[in-house]
Amino acid sequence: MTKFKAEIKIIGVNPFVFVPENILQEIFQQAKKDKGHIPIKGTINGKLYKQTLVKYSGEWRLYINTTMLKNSPKRIGEIVELTVMFDSDNREITPPKKFIQLLNSNVEAKNVFESLSPSKKHEIIRYLSNLKTERSLDKNIIRAINFLLGKERFVGRDRP
Repeated sequence: MTKFKAEIKIIGVNPFVFVPENILQEIFQQAKKDKGHIPIKGTINGKLYKQTLVKYSGEWRLYINTTMLKNSPKRIGEIVELTVMFDSDNREITPPKKFIQLLNSNVEAKNVFESLSPSKKHEIIRYLSNLKTERSLDKNIIRAINFLLGKERFVGRDRP
């Protein structure tokens, strides 16, 4: 794990830090890629985090959300201590079986789902997978299918 200090900056409403170029190069070597989303892990001010490095507007950024650092949007300009390294752990989320069954029984919804970008698919699956009760899961699977069919909003979005 590589240590560095960085100033929290903001773009839009999103706090972030720039990762030094030499550390980025180490992460790219570990990840065996320098494009797309790169999973990382480390610490911020001693607290563990898991995050994804993303390139936006031509620059790689490590976004600092409130689970990583309390009140991060109010801490712009603060210098934080970080460690970072490539995270090789599997982050794949298994979709709930009920969702897959219902999706497979509805050709139109399945076609729309398959046409979504990987990040939008992941967003739907992650949302459903994090629900705590069967009742919530059942209700939200129906909402997800209706979303794919253009009948209602889901996860704050209109139909793709």
